[in-house]
Amino acid sequence: MNFDWSEFFTFATLTKTIRILIILAVGIAITYTIAYLVKKVLPVKWSRQRKMIINRVIQYTGFVIVFLIIISELEINLAPIFGAAGIIGLVVGVASQTSIGNIISGFFLISEKSFEIGDVIRLGDKTGTVFSIDLLSIKIRTFDNLLIRLPNQMVISTELINLTRFPIRRMDILISVAYKEDLGKVKRILDQIARQNPQCLDEPVPVIIFQNFGTSGIEILLGIWVEKSNFLTVKNTVFQEIKQAFDQEGIEIPFPHVSLYAGENTQPIPVLVKK
Repeated sequence: MNFDWSEFFTFATLTKTIRILIILAVGIAITYTIAYLVKKVLPVKWSRQRKMIINRVIQYTGFVIVFLIIISELEINLAPIFGAAGIIGLVVGVASQTSIGNIISGFFLISEKSFEIGDVIRLGDKTGTVFSIDLLSIKIRTFDNLLIRLPNQMVISTELINLTRFPIRRMDILISVAYKEDLGKVKRILDQIARQNPQCLDEPVPVIIFQNFGTSGIEILLGIWVEKSNFLTVKNTVFQEIKQAFDQEGIEIPFPHVSLYAGENTQPIPVLVKK
């Protein structure tokens, strides 16, 4: 009786394939389970960024272990592969200097801790909430719900403003009043508005500064300290309160206007209206 070797090899190949698929499925499941359990036991006070980094380290480590087990099952000689990988890596390294720069910049960003996931940052003309900090880039979600990807190398070389780093921040409102108004009265009204608003902080005290003699009126800066979570709410309410108080007290908020003169010794410019 002749033995069919083709059937034997087919059966052996099928068995090995099934074993590899089982290793792959079980390995991935165990990796994600361990990452999930570790995430649950991490201290609550730890930042989302630190938790995300630990989670990804566990996942990448698990994937590498599964990959090595599969290589062992396949009985592949890794020496030629590593030799070829060295040559390919050299070529890829030369061709991907930008990616390497982004990776190195990413390590600097993580070590500096200038911002974390959930912070609101301003980078150039882009403002949004930090959505993700990845190996090559960071992703921010704008206030109109757009996702922007910013390479790490650009982030680390550009001026970055963290708007929510500290628990309180100052809200600056620029106001203009007509030259005829009593500045003492205007200052008392603004100070009263800032102190009576329940969401404005008493400490640090509100700041009122007469800034400039503008083209249409006197420019005044009102600086109010608020908790970062109440910033937008306070901004809207204070704007309404200023407008209402100025209307009640008859204080004029000027708008740009232009006066025309023909000269000191000449008559006013005549205006003719045709029907």
